[in-house]
Amino acid sequence: MSAGQDCGGGDALSNGIKKHRTSLPSPMFSRNDFSIWSILRKCIGMELSKITMPVIFNEPLSFLQRLTEYMEHTYLIHKASSFSDSVERMQCVAAFAVSAVASQWERTGKPFNPLLGETYELVRDDLGFRLISEQVSHHPPISAFHAEGLNNDFIFHGSIYPKLKFWGKSVEAEPKGTITLELLEHSEAYTWTNPTCCVHNIIVGKLWIEQYGNVEITNHKTGDKCVLNFKPCGLFGKELHKVEGYIQDKSKKKLCALYGKWTECLYSVDPATFDAYKKNDKKNTEEKKNSKQMSSSEESDEMPMPDSESVSVIPGSALLWRIAPRPPNSAQMYNFTSFAMVLNEVDKDMESVIPKTDCRLRPDIRAMENGEIDQASEEKKRLEEKQRAARKNRSKSEEDWKTRWFHQGPNPYNGAQDWLYSGSYWDRNYFNLPDIY
Repeated sequence: MSAGQDCGGGDALSNGIKKHRTSLPSPMFSRNDFSIWSILRKCIGMELSKITMPVIFNEPLSFLQRLTEYMEHTYLIHKASSFSDSVERMQCVAAFAVSAVASQWERTGKPFNPLLGETYELVRDDLGFRLISEQVSHHPPISAFHAEGLNNDFIFHGSIYPKLKFWGKSVEAEPKGTITLELLEHSEAYTWTNPTCCVHNIIVGKLWIEQYGNVEITNHKTGDKCVLNFKPCGLFGKELHKVEGYIQDKSKKKLCALYGKWTECLYSVDPATFDAYKKNDKKNTEEKKNSKQMSSSEESDEMPMPDSESVSVIPGSALLWRIAPRPPNSAQMYNFTSFAMVLNEVDKDMESVIPKTDCRLRPDIRAMENGEIDQASEEKKRLEEKQRAARKNRSKSEEDWKTRWFHQGPNPYNGAQDWLYSGSYWDRNYFNLPDIY
């Protein structure tokens, strides 16, 4: 049961779309004639949120829409809810956390920065959820989202501040902010933060992406934790895309091992079996090293070729999640998944329901999606200038910006600063909305 397949006919969803599109209106432009170096060389070590990038390096989605891609594998949340055993639930939640970053693979286009007050909603009856997000702060850029199961089985929410740094050959995005999943039938809450994402070869060569760092998922009811290590690729690419870790109880006893690749799949296996396999694997690697006498070269930014594309399955493992294949036209469509392909679609019925701040109505993203790159560039510039002018006017009148659908407050489970849903969005009563486009 994978997301993003065409769902035929049926009654109209509450915001209009019956049958989802499988392609964008226009394929992407070639970026070959543009030098990103001329823009970025002034920015080494700087935070990138303050730098205006040419539209050619974007993809036709807002960051609010990109965030919504966490929901592609919502079936894993429904599956978690169906288990009576808390370790099985944690396995599904861990698989969901890994699957949530899978769509970033080969997605080297930059999403558009959301404007302050921009919103995005997605209702998917076929996947059993609805989501609302809002850009709640501009400096620093913070996006808040709140999704709920249509059968009242879960709530999934968070606020993300993507801290971008440029390091000469690569751009690193650290997604600060807490992600919370509540399984309502079990009165359970899980929290985690996402791994760091890095885009390599910004200047020359083929762009490639890796994710690295530890992701710690906490079940606040049982005290169980799942600690996943997203591995950096290492010198010879052996670790590229690998994820592994353990589920442990509150006394740190290992209950289960998890392993796989965030671009492909995740498996669970008994921890003793996993440790024995790892030990043996390490021994084999060291023997290979000694026989080859590898010369260690300076660390390269070229994309390493992994030893083998797929994961070696340890006997006795259970598959928790496998990625759905990308559509055949994905490479011409910004490497979008089938799920991403539908995020910006709109029709007359939907237009009459959604608020005027929804990013489907943003003219620069719409122009880019339609292949009108010059118009997209002009509109992007106009919108950024309009936003600056509005900010200036507010500071003159000493008026503070008021968020509409979210408010700041501590996360109810780990106490971290968060943005929480204020409610009433789905009442469809949209008055006094800001004119941001």
